[in-house]
Amino acid sequence: MATAAAALSETGSQPKLQKKPVSFSNLLLGAGLNMFEVTTLGQPLEVVKTHMAANRGDNIVSAVKKTWARGGVFGFYQGLIPWAWIEASTKGAVLLFVSSEAEYHARSLGAGSFLAGITGGVIGGVAQAYATMGFCTCMKTVEITRHKQAASGVKPPSTFAVFADIYRKEGIAGINKGVNAVAIRQMTNWGSRFGLSRLAEQGIKKATGKGKNDQLSAWEKIAASALGGGLSAWNQPIEVIRVEMQSKKEDPNRPKNLTVAKAAKYIYENNGLKGLYRGVTPRVGLGIWQTVCMVGLGDMAKEAVAKLTGERPTGKH
Repeated sequence: MATAAAALSETGSQPKLQKKPVSFSNLLLGAGLNMFEVTTLGQPLEVVKTHMAANRGDNIVSAVKKTWARGGVFGFYQGLIPWAWIEASTKGAVLLFVSSEAEYHARSLGAGSFLAGITGGVIGGVAQAYATMGFCTCMKTVEITRHKQAASGVKPPSTFAVFADIYRKEGIAGINKGVNAVAIRQMTNWGSRFGLSRLAEQGIKKATGKGKNDQLSAWEKIAASALGGGLSAWNQPIEVIRVEMQSKKEDPNRPKNLTVAKAAKYIYENNGLKGLYRGVTPRVGLGIWQTVCMVGLGDMAKEAVAKLTGERPTGKH
C-alpha cells in the first residue's frame, strides 16, 4: 500500500517532493497518539464540553460539579470504554494516512505549506467523520446522557443495550445521527489546526532567524501546535449543533428529525448566539491538547519511528 509522504530530497540545488510508501508502524502511530490523548485529558474535557453543549444553562463550574456527582473521577470518563477507544484507535490512523496523502498532492500542485496543511486537515477530517466517528460520537453522547438519567434515579440500560435499541429502531442512520455535523466539525477542526499550526511554525522560524527548511525545537513545535489547536475552537457552533442532534436529553420542544439547519435554528431561538458557543472553554482546552498530541507529539514520534525503523516520516502532521 502506498501513500503520500511530503518528504523533500535534494536533486542538485532544487528541492523535490517525493512519495514514499507508508509503513504499518506509521498507521499504528496515529492510533496510539489518539489513544494517549483521549485516555489522559481528552475524555474529561469532552465530557464537560458535551454536558455544557447539551445543558446550555450550566456554566463550566456547575458542569464540573454535576459530572463529579455522577461518579467522581469516573464521571469524567463516561463513554471512554468502548466508544472513545474505538474512535481513537481508528481516527488517528485515518487522519495521518489521508491528510499526508492530501497534503502531498496539494504541495505537488504548487500549494505552499499553509494551504497544503489546510487541505490535508480538511480532507483527513472528513474521512475521519464518515469512517468511524459518526457512530462513536453519537454513542458517547448517549452514554453521557445515560449517566445523567441514573443520577435522577432511573435505572439506565447498558451502553450496548442502548446501541442495540437505537440500531433496531433506526438502523444505520440512527447510530450515525449527526454524522454530517461531525464531518463539518472535523473538516473545519483539522483544516484550522494544521493550517494555523503551520502558520505559527513559519512565524516562529522568522522570529528565531531559522531558515525555511530548518527544524523547530520540541518546545517550539508544541507551542505552534497549541496555538493552532486553541484558535480552531472558532467553529464551536457546529459542535453544539452536533451534540443537540445526538443528545438523548429529554426535551419536548426539540423538533423531530433534526438536520444541521433545524438544530442551529432551534438553539439560536432558545439560547441566542451565546448558546451556540456553550462549552467553548473546555473545547479550547481539548483543541490544544489534541493538537499537541497529533501535530506536536506526532511529528516527534514520527522522527523516533524513523530512527528505529530507518524509514523517513510519512508527513509533517
